[in-house]
Amino acid sequence: MGAPHNIKRYGEVWQEFRIQNGLEILEKLKKKVILSGGWAWHFMSEIEHAEYKHAHDHKDIDIFVIKENVAEVLITLQQEGFQKVWTRYDHLPSEENFRRYEKIVELENGKLHRITIDFFERNDLETIEANGFTVVKPELLLSFYRNIHSSDKCWAVMAAKDLLEKGIDPVGHSRLSEIPK
Repeated sequence: MGAPHNIKRYGEVWQEFRIQNGLEILEKLKKKVILSGGWAWHFMSEIEHAEYKHAHDHKDIDIFVIKENVAEVLITLQQEGFQKVWTRYDHLPSEENFRRYEKIVELENGKLHRITIDFFERNDLETIEANGFTVVKPELLLSFYRNIHSSDKCWAVMAAKDLLEKGIDPVGHSRLSEIPK
């Protein structure tokens, strides 16, 4: 589970290059993947929301791929310069067949930026469409914060949980991307 947020840092936003680099690869994968984690919450949020660091985790991109699409997604990742990266989780037994792929890009200022994709195989997910992308259904996505995802203190996660408990659909709700009161 994620550490409590430092509320003095509320209002900080993600760097534009991080969002743009994520959107570029996701646009190429969108017909073959199911988004999870921070990027799922991103697309379930209102269009053109502020990219607050504490609202959605954009440190990496979490995707699920059904088995019939795995080869095509891997080819696309390789064509885009992503490489398999070994992690401490690779040797553990997993129903999701976890893999990590990374790509290093040089920014305009000469600094390097790593794009990380955590790739899970799974055929049985309940999904919805949100802003043109297939994402894990919110109720199911919340259950992943016990084992797959760790940022359960993100505003979107907390807001979605509260909204669902009240019988309100969180998709498109302003609370997924706004600073808590």
